[in-house]
Amino acid sequence: MELKIENLHANIGTKEILKGINLSVSQGEVHAIMGPNGSGKSTLSNVIMGNPKYKVSKGKISFNKKNLAELRPDEIAKLGLFLSFQYPFEIQGLSFSKFLHAAYKNQHPLEAMSIMKFRKLLAETAHQLEIKSDFIDRELNVGFSGGEKKRAEILQMLVLKPKIAILDETDSGLDIDSLKLVSEAVNDSRSKEFGAIVITHYKRILNYLKPDFVHVMHDGKIIKSGGIELAEELEEKGYSEILKKSGVKVLEVNEK
Repeated sequence: MELKIENLHANIGTKEILKGINLSVSQGEVHAIMGPNGSGKSTLSNVIMGNPKYKVSKGKISFNKKNLAELRPDEIAKLGLFLSFQYPFEIQGLSFSKFLHAAYKNQHPLEAMSIMKFRKLLAETAHQLEIKSDFIDRELNVGFSGGEKKRAEILQMLVLKPKIAILDETDSGLDIDSLKLVSEAVNDSRSKEFGAIVITHYKRILNYLKPDFVHVMHDGKIIKSGGIELAEELEEKGYSEILKKSGVKVLEVNEK
């Protein structure tokens, strides 16, 4: 299956943020999207997943022959798309295990699994990420450190087994050990049935993930694509130099 984005334009209110995105991501591929702050990277992830704050004004997003712009976020998730949030929400009164069990049943309605069997699966997967056993009974993201929230997002991905996962700056706030664990978990998921879009500012997570394609975003557009060598060039020269080479007029670029 292929996630296909064609000439995508999207607004928040009256402000246009995405200005003609073209991108195709198939299962079995890992794509990295890089770019300075304000490029539209996180907006792209939200638009794909149907965040109602954003309105598609032109173009098309399709997956499994479905127009995602016509679907609710839960319907998009049921198709097999998953978003790891840059800033995960905290929900008091809802345990992590109950939340994820409900999500699993919704995503995989034909796979009957008791709560006890699911808890065993969840505990085994948590162990893979070196998450403590009491973690799954805590309230969803409440009191979690930044690193715990990011590991919790990857734990959800591993359990739900999406067809395409979008990881929005999953590496931010992670120490080197957590970064390696998260990267290994994503690498272990790589198969013909799993694809990913990794949104990041920095090359360090790409050292472990080894994406098939790297794209640079600026001002709501993908202005350059290549392989891992493009990420290496970005790390060496910074965004300003890459943008200039791509014919973009640069006044000031936030390199973060």
